[in-house]
Amino acid sequence: MNKEHTGDAAAAARHARYGRLPERIRFEEMTEGVEAGPSGGVRAAHDPEGSWKYYSCLALDLGL
Repeated sequence: MNKEHTGDAAAAARHARYGRLPERIRFEEMTEGVEAGPSGGVRAAHDPEGSWKYYSCLALDLGL
C-alpha cells in the first residue's frame, strides 16, 4: 500500500512539473527555404598549393 501511495505522489509531482506536452510544431514552421546564389566557382576551385592544409593521414597523426 505504501508503494501505491508513493507512486501516486511521484505521478502527481511529475504531472505538476511537466503538466502537458508542448504545442505541436508544423513541418512548414520547422523548415526554411533559401535560394542559393551562384558562387562564381570560388568554393569549387582547386588550389593545389593550399591543399596540404586539408590533408589528413592517420599514420602521420600517430607519429608513425
